[in-house]
Amino acid sequence: MGLSAGIVGLPNVGKSTIFNALSAAGAESANYPFCTIEPNTGIVTVPDERLAIIESYIPTKVVIPAVIEILDIAGLVKGASQGEGLGNQFLGHIRQVDAILHVVRAFENEDVVHVSGSVDPLRDIEVINLELILADLESATRQLDKNARAAKAKDPDAMRRVAALEPIIAALEAEQPARRAILEMEGATRQMAESLGFITSKPVLYVANVDEDNPTGEGNPYVAQIDDWVAQHGGRMVVLSGAIEAEIATLDNDEERALFLQDLGLDESGLAKLARATYQLLGLHSFFTAGPKEVRAWTIPHGAKAPQAAGEIHTDFERGFIRAETYSLADLEQYGSEAAIRSAGKMRSEGRDYVVQDGDIIKFLFNV
Repeated sequence: MGLSAGIVGLPNVGKSTIFNALSAAGAESANYPFCTIEPNTGIVTVPDERLAIIESYIPTKVVIPAVIEILDIAGLVKGASQGEGLGNQFLGHIRQVDAILHVVRAFENEDVVHVSGSVDPLRDIEVINLELILADLESATRQLDKNARAAKAKDPDAMRRVAALEPIIAALEAEQPARRAILEMEGATRQMAESLGFITSKPVLYVANVDEDNPTGEGNPYVAQIDDWVAQHGGRMVVLSGAIEAEIATLDNDEERALFLQDLGLDESGLAKLARATYQLLGLHSFFTAGPKEVRAWTIPHGAKAPQAAGEIHTDFERGFIRAETYSLADLEQYGSEAAIRSAGKMRSEGRDYVVQDGDIIKFLFNV
């Protein structure tokens, strides 16, 4: 599935630094299956050590990890919903994404002047969130006006839209995100509400951008404030240093990057943490295909069944699905090859109702 996230934040919080590091990382991903990356788009790979393990047993020409497309959402400043900054130009982009990455400044630096004159992560969060709420309120009100007349005439689709829009508008007017209202809905009304694409219905990952002298954020009071806010209001948080990520992006190879992280006492880069956290935020996991041409991770939501997973590879696979020949990474490590797995009777033949598990290695049989 095409997975995307929009990165937002006030000026001088480090959004551009982090996005540029993402873009640099993406430029090195020669196996990325997109033909063109727009200037305001970066990619980050989802770290998965299982790919290397699979490759060690099944030699292949290329290894393709799961990736997340990151869109740089420009123009989001205080007053954006009323046309300040780039105004509503950001709306078309941000409505398309699956998740929002909200960069929040959690560092002091006199050389980087905060747009509001001081560092206050909770104020910054509220400024951005209010702009998104106001943008959604304008959209929801416009949609309600458009559908109200048809709903009174008993048009079924318009009635469903109005039933979804009215509680959403009430939440937005109370300066609450649309997701608060949607969580209380059920059945067809909830399905309709989720299909309307409100910005504040999307899950949010808060990115605490910390000083390079303390990249873990341990003992950082700003990080503690953000963490407490997220615990109360929902979402997830990841801590990284944009300055460190920018430096990592200039290094030539994986070995240099690993040594650099080791010197800092870090197990992985902040971008790797960000990618993994986004994956978890959206309730996603991976299955694998493996052969001499490629070993590849595919992204599916938790609970996806075999035909849906097959459709991620090609629509013909889903349309003509017959069965899925499946085994686990543990099977591969124990028996050493697909042939040995099959000989040992460990190759499973799964049908249409099989729920694909995280880490399954699958070969789909289909007929169209």
